[in-house]
Amino acid sequence: MVQTVLLGAALALGAPLGLTAPAGAAEPIRIGELNSYKAQPAFLEPYRKGMELAVSQINTAGGIAGRPLELITRDDGGNPGDAVRVAEELVTREKVDALTGTFLSHVGLAVAGYAAKRQVFFLAAEPLTDKITWSDGNRYTFRLRASTYMQVAMLMPEAVAAKRKRWAIVYPNYEYGQSAAATFKKLLSAAQPDVEFVAEQATPLGKLDAGPVVQAIADSKPDAVFNVLFAADLAKFVREANTRSALDGVFVVSLLSGEPEYLDPLKAEAPVGWVVTGYPWYDIALPAHKAFLDAYQAAYGEPPRLGSVVGYATIKSLAAGFAKASAAGGIDAERMVAAFKGLEVSGPFGPFIYRASDHQATMGAFVGTTAVKHGTGVMTGARYIDGASVLPSDAEVKALRPAAD
Repeated sequence: MVQTVLLGAALALGAPLGLTAPAGAAEPIRIGELNSYKAQPAFLEPYRKGMELAVSQINTAGGIAGRPLELITRDDGGNPGDAVRVAEELVTREKVDALTGTFLSHVGLAVAGYAAKRQVFFLAAEPLTDKITWSDGNRYTFRLRASTYMQVAMLMPEAVAAKRKRWAIVYPNYEYGQSAAATFKKLLSAAQPDVEFVAEQATPLGKLDAGPVVQAIADSKPDAVFNVLFAADLAKFVREANTRSALDGVFVVSLLSGEPEYLDPLKAEAPVGWVVTGYPWYDIALPAHKAFLDAYQAAYGEPPRLGSVVGYATIKSLAAGFAKASAAGGIDAERMVAAFKGLEVSGPFGPFIYRASDHQATMGAFVGTTAVKHGTGVMTGARYIDGASVLPSDAEVKALRPAAD
């Protein structure tokens, strides 16, 4: 899939999107974006719409120092090798000013490695692995979304307060899932030394055989479960657990399961009482979110998903970085790196910054409890957790991020 889009006010009006800059327009700032659109459409189609909305708003307002943004997207095939080849094409043939995107953690790490080698600025929008900003962090890579560590830490107060001793863990067996499971075990063990991990199910991404996995967890007789499955794997797991009544009376903590991309498809089968991270778009009173929600619904005639927020905040972040770099003399990788260190951005959840110490954004996430209302899964009692509140100090980052910038 290849799409080159220069967006203007036409988006909000539902008009066709132009593919080239208008005659006489200033030279555009070109954003090279790559992602696993075919493999993860539930998250990434809303993400694309969020990006397009932000580009439209910025270009309608005059662009960056009079230059419009141009968004050039590619599918990375959900594969690290393909992603690196796509990144090289964007840099050498399309002459982009910055790279962004990626969804899967191992793909994000591959592109981050490419960015370091080629000295190209890369804003990792979605991949959650801690490695991307810590152990494998590099000068040219920054990350937007709250990381695996951050989101597990956000869930930890409820996990500890539940005072459950026997925990089972289920996760997709690749970088993101492995990282989440390891972080959960480390943080819970530190807070509750007598905890026991009685089962651990590592499943192939997108190929969950739910019956045996659910039964193995049930056979271990846990009194709590930490789940990291998402997308179709999550739906299979929940439905099989419901059929077998395998999690009745079991306390469940779950990453990402409150995101409407994954909760909505379950409808009335959605789990009840799980403590989750997610995005209750219907129950957020923040003024910045209301403005985003209204604009998104006006443009697309549907509510946003978390992917929409991530896509929108990605472009807003890049625009802020481009503006700061332009003011410092021009848009190039070194000026973008300097611009992003301590960069302040206003997103749908309010203001956040990109930390200079580890290049991690402080944009947070919502924690709440799942329920079913009117035949649909929702988050109740949701509260926003500022990302800065769960990140290690700059001093601690020095040990986590050995490579100097």
